[in-house]
Parts: sequence; C-alpha cells; structure tokens
Amino acid sequence: MNKSANSLALTMKDAAKLVGVDYRTIKLGIESGTVPTVQLGPRRMIPRVPLLRAFGVEV
Repeated sequence: MNKSANSLALTMKDAAKLVGVDYRTIKLGIESGTVPTVQLGPRRMIPRVPLLRAFGVEV
C-alpha cells in the first residue's frame, strides 16, 4: 500500500501525483505561494487538504 494514500502531509513528488501534475508545477506553486507548505524538521511538506483546495477540490 502506498503510504502517501492517506498521509496528511505530502512530498512534492507525492503531491504532484495526487493532483496529476508534474512536480515542477508543485514547486512553482510553492515558490509563488499558491501551494501551501509546512516545515516538519528539515523537510518542507505539503498539507493534503489545502493542496486539494488549491486545485479546486472540495474535501
């Protein structure tokens, strides 16, 4: 089972897969402030629900 299937925080790669875009699109969204992130230790993660909302998916 894919660990990211139910994860509340995703990597850029997993976030890109979830919404069906290239990971560079997620990276650009982070840089522009469109895609929200949180700092978890040394890693910057993307919260699932705000990511889906940013892409127009109501959860």
